[in-house]
Amino acid sequence: MICEKFDALLENVRKTGPLIHCITNYVTVNDVANMVLACGASPIMADDAAEAADITALSSATYINIGTLNARTIDSMLLAGKRANELHHPVILDPVGAGASSFRSKTVRQLMDSIRFTVIKGNSSEVKTIAQGSGTSKGVDADTADSVTDENLDTAIGYVKELSARTGSIIVMTGAIDISTDGDKAYVCRNGHPVLKSITGSGCMLGALAAAFCAANPACLPEAAAAAVSAMGLCGESAYRKTAAAGCGTGTFRSQLIDEMSLLTQQSFTEGCRIEER
Repeated sequence: MICEKFDALLENVRKTGPLIHCITNYVTVNDVANMVLACGASPIMADDAAEAADITALSSATYINIGTLNARTIDSMLLAGKRANELHHPVILDPVGAGASSFRSKTVRQLMDSIRFTVIKGNSSEVKTIAQGSGTSKGVDADTADSVTDENLDTAIGYVKELSARTGSIIVMTGAIDISTDGDKAYVCRNGHPVLKSITGSGCMLGALAAAFCAANPACLPEAAAAAVSAMGLCGESAYRKTAAAGCGTGTFRSQLIDEMSLLTQQSFTEGCRIEER
């Protein structure tokens, strides 16, 4: 494990308190905002084209999530992403459900053709769709055939590294085993708990968390993205333990997850993160 390499990344988020512009979906927008606050950053949700670029100019990073994609917000995404590029601010893309419909796949291509994304975060099926131009998914969930396991991990790392080099973006591929790479070094993150898949918004919260970590740590963006993944997984582990001990279910877990992020310290993160460099 190399967690000492990630020392101070969470602390930097809390010291700087970056403002994160989130154009995200209406199913999870409140959880996204609360997770950004819990990690020590500040959220602002502005998805109208009339103000998207202006809000981006005030912010330290921009998070674009296509979870409840509609034609009205595509222009807002493009305006915000282009303005962030002009200002050299991190821009994170969450291509939720890419491959589930031609509309989603076409929109992802349009966004990637127009915006230089610092990080592209998706599950294995969404990443596969981006890499190949088409793919399969179960709505917004990954196809089990695309899952990363210890048996195919080396192949998956090579695949994601190639996509990172081709796109110029840090690729974060989530699953039971998470991979984050800038095309050169890859970080394998093994924090997390399966119940994270049983609530809406865990992936959306992670995307905004990655934006906050990148905004606060611009000199080490690959490490910042991996740290966000590990921190989310670590909070999922502790949230599950407390939820199970109380005899509660997924609704409590959802709230406990945000609680755990607000309580996470740099020391507990450094001690608990399970990240390998490959």
